[in-house]
Amino acid sequence: MYFLSTRGDERVTGAQAIVQGLAKDGGLFVPETFPQVTKEEFDKMLTMSYPERAAFVLHKYLDDYDYDGLLEATQKAYGKFDGPDPAPLVRIDDDKYILELFHGPTCAFKDMALTVLPYLLRKGCDICGIKEQILILVATSGDTGKAALEGFKDADGIKIMVFYPDEGVSKMQKLQMCTQEGDNVNVLAVSGNFDDCQSAVKKIFANKEYNELLKEKGVLLSSANSINFGRLAPQIVYYFSSYLDLVTSDQIKFGDKVDFTVPTGNFGDILAAYYAKKMGLPVGKLVCASNKNNILTDFLNDGVYDTKRNFFKTMSPSMDILISSNLERLLYEVSGRNAALTKERMESLSKDKRYEVTKEEIAAIKEEFAAGCTNEDDTVECIYEFFEENGYPMDTHTGVAMNVALKYLEKKPIDDESPMVVVSTASPYKFPQDVLYAITGNDVKDSFKGVKRLHAATAMEIPKSLMELRYKEVRFKNVSKPEKLFNEVVKFVDFGTEAFLKPKKA
Repeated sequence: MYFLSTRGDERVTGAQAIVQGLAKDGGLFVPETFPQVTKEEFDKMLTMSYPERAAFVLHKYLDDYDYDGLLEATQKAYGKFDGPDPAPLVRIDDDKYILELFHGPTCAFKDMALTVLPYLLRKGCDICGIKEQILILVATSGDTGKAALEGFKDADGIKIMVFYPDEGVSKMQKLQMCTQEGDNVNVLAVSGNFDDCQSAVKKIFANKEYNELLKEKGVLLSSANSINFGRLAPQIVYYFSSYLDLVTSDQIKFGDKVDFTVPTGNFGDILAAYYAKKMGLPVGKLVCASNKNNILTDFLNDGVYDTKRNFFKTMSPSMDILISSNLERLLYEVSGRNAALTKERMESLSKDKRYEVTKEEIAAIKEEFAAGCTNEDDTVECIYEFFEENGYPMDTHTGVAMNVALKYLEKKPIDDESPMVVVSTASPYKFPQDVLYAITGNDVKDSFKGVKRLHAATAMEIPKSLMELRYKEVRFKNVSKPEKLFNEVVKFVDFGTEAFLKPKKA
């Protein structure tokens, strides 16, 4: 299997795509073809464990990797999760289910991929014969950063540096990152929002001079964001697994279509569902759920992507994004894999802050996707009402998705009996104050008081990893402007984390 750049003619192997992260022309790598899963293979997957399903799907794309090595890696990765099933499906009623993706080490769906990516990257370097040290740069809106730090801490030959928007993540997310252990990690707050972080990181990847300077120091750049196909591929698995679980539990028959509603910021999570459908999974409608930053809703409805709009900080910070990187992969597909046109649109986004697609393209998108958004008050009300009716506490991102899903179901044709799976991307305890307020009306300032009171209100088990944060030392406190990030990268490469935190005296 080879991979192509969405913006040009670059063609690489799976290992090369994962090690590079981003194509040399700034494009994203996509599979040259979508591998198909046959009915016989589906039947075999029914009895597989989640790690076995993961290795099977990954090997469909990454055939330059050894299957046994992939299986060993997935077994090790998902062995770190709480409970026997890393991605349990919870039945709410006859037509609604919640796919829980927050049982990993950092209590967010990013663990589903970032516990596997270290193996994919390290093995990819071995396959490609790369001896240089790998430096992973990560822009995060909250959850990716911690999951990547935890996945790569103390990994041989790899350093990782994470950038998050100062004041743009929850208190619990910030604590998770800034108390991170490991000698090869660094965390930096950035003045601005997630888009500022992401744009700055992309500029570093695209700058040949920067890359040459780092190469002279024996360092190659890579990414753990979902721009890296190695991050995206493991996310395809849980759509297959949830469908298979519905079949094995006799909720549906094989071939019945299933809809998914996904809380979406950078478009990677819902794109993974689209890729699963391209592989033959019987997926119906993919419902893209946005918060008050509803740029994706507008685009999926009218075909115009315009970032010249107000940016809002919300209670669902991982979705506070105006530049959704993975949308580029969808544009590439609906344009007929027209790399020149995709590049032109991305250049227009950079220069004019907008682009638009044709009527034919938006019609094709609407065949696959629906979109909706919700404001803060409606999200709070949804979390409250859902808990009152079902005794199930949702985090704020899942609250957005559930609100959009319920509105979609109200308008769905009566003869469409496809069940709806709402993707739950984080534990309520990662946003304890907001969830507590939604459920009880009580407003507390301290995150850990929020955790205790939320537990008292819901009886939901508190993740041990979050409670331990209260007693951990805050290691990373620095803040930088976006234009200064490369200087900070060089400091980290030259001097290491400790020297970066404690500059040498003159």
